[in-house]
Amino acid sequence: MTIAVFVLSLLGAMALGVPIAFSLLICGVALMVHLNMFDAQILAQNLIEGSNSFPLLAVPFFMLAGEVMNAGGLSRRIVNFAMACVGHIKGGLGYVTIMAAVIMAALSGSAVADAAALASLLLPMMVAAGHDRARSAGLIASAGIIAPVIPPSIGFVIFGVAGNVSISKLFMAGIVPGVLLGGALWITWWWLARKEVVEVPPRKSMAEISVALRQATWALVLPLIVVFGLKFGVFTPTEAAVVAAVYALLISVFVYKELNFKTVFPLFVNSAKTSAIVMFLVAAAMVSAWLITVANLPAELIAVLQPMLDSPRLLMLTIMVITMVVGTALDMTPTILLLTPVLMPVVKAAGIDPVYFGVLFIINNAIGLITPPVGTVLNAVAGVGKVSMDEVTRGVMPFMVAQFAIMFAMVAFPALVMVPARWFY
Repeated sequence: MTIAVFVLSLLGAMALGVPIAFSLLICGVALMVHLNMFDAQILAQNLIEGSNSFPLLAVPFFMLAGEVMNAGGLSRRIVNFAMACVGHIKGGLGYVTIMAAVIMAALSGSAVADAAALASLLLPMMVAAGHDRARSAGLIASAGIIAPVIPPSIGFVIFGVAGNVSISKLFMAGIVPGVLLGGALWITWWWLARKEVVEVPPRKSMAEISVALRQATWALVLPLIVVFGLKFGVFTPTEAAVVAAVYALLISVFVYKELNFKTVFPLFVNSAKTSAIVMFLVAAAMVSAWLITVANLPAELIAVLQPMLDSPRLLMLTIMVITMVVGTALDMTPTILLLTPVLMPVVKAAGIDPVYFGVLFIINNAIGLITPPVGTVLNAVAGVGKVSMDEVTRGVMPFMVAQFAIMFAMVAFPALVMVPARWFY
């Protein structure tokens, strides 16, 4: 009965068009009334404590880093460097998109920011060269969702806080899976674009590649600073977010000189607005998470899934399918906040490594950003690239299937995640 109250109150509020954060609060109130323990003071205390977390400070700083990266010329220089390296290959603009997306993922951690930047920079070039518009937009959208997997990742920060899992270990464990997702896109693009007749840019000389590398060096250094700083314990994930934001600001203002103190202010405002939305979501979800624990919902779910606890792979497969379904209707952040407190006790009861589960869970949620009808990244690419949602949805399908294939391969072979992860951390 408690599970029914939780699900129906949440879905009912969402069906009425109530914003997700307020739907979570309504769900919390419904659970409190059902448990006969309604108290507005307890509700307010949990709401405040939900966002009172030091690791969550990483969210606004990573968002600021993403804003500065796009406005300050870092993204454009990364794209230019990728163009100089692989732009001359047949279908080269697609490979440029994938290469740039992997590098940019190591800068911002925001799928929407990366996809929007790639759409504005590369989609017109791909269409002008003769590539199919829908397929090009689909590639850009699917490349953008690598950002929540490769560190630094806002998704890993939120999951780590909600599931009480080491964010540093999650960051390190996400490196190889993120690159594998890029590899899946590379192969899929090669297969789809091999018969296209497109205009191929001339091969760049070594001197031109050297110039592009020199111009992009300051941007390329940032991922190395973050990864090595975390691996060797120089700073925490929260401090890494501050380093990323300050570094991006300094490079954009004093080195590339594409921003000044006047143009930086709107970036701070945009980051603050986006961060406020995410933090309110987190705070509201923590109310529901506390009530989920009080109502002992995880124990009820463990009882339901008891036959699967002896088969971790089957359990992971079931959880991934459930997450896929939820991801078609909910955005990444609310999905993480809703499912993590319910699923983590089940995962631990089955003896599954929480870091391994977290990586696959975030990959699944990231792919959810390009699954219709709610796909946030699909909407971002459609808006920035001036492409219809139908076209983007049609174009993204083969790439989405390839990324899901990689995810399920990791379910079948956990070593794909855990062996390189243990080396990194």
